[in-house]
Amino acid sequence: MGADRDEPRWLNESEMAAWRSYRVASILLEGQLHRDLVEAHDIGLADYEVLVRLSECPGRQMRMSKLAIEVASSKSRVSHQITRMERAGLVIRSECGSDGRGVFAVLTDQGMNKLREAAPTHVKGVRQQIVDLLSPQEQQVIATVFSRLDAHLRRVNPE
Repeated sequence: MGADRDEPRWLNESEMAAWRSYRVASILLEGQLHRDLVEAHDIGLADYEVLVRLSECPGRQMRMSKLAIEVASSKSRVSHQITRMERAGLVIRSECGSDGRGVFAVLTDQGMNKLREAAPTHVKGVRQQIVDLLSPQEQQVIATVFSRLDAHLRRVNPE
């Protein structure tokens, strides 16, 4: 093994500009969408995402392990999040009848109402902060790029 193999491939100016632009803009975007939801509806972006995912499932429920994968989080973090959301009445846990080890997160009526209340605020923010700033072609490029990154990162970091 020579030193050449251990030497990092440093980013050139264009690569560094792309990385830094992505990094800062993604942090600012997520922060703004989170603030919009907290200020208007007293719910954070991460909790909103859980409500959305559960609302899209049959019976408004999903296995906790699958939910963690869906929201790109650890099982432990989702478990703590669901505990907090249970205290707020937004979700409940339910044992999986067919598998004694499985646990479902279930969206409550109160959680569904919170989602319905918050969804227009979230969609407005997504439109104002990203969608309406991009052409349809740019939107497609972003969708393609981030789908590829998502697939790659899930392969190298299966949870």
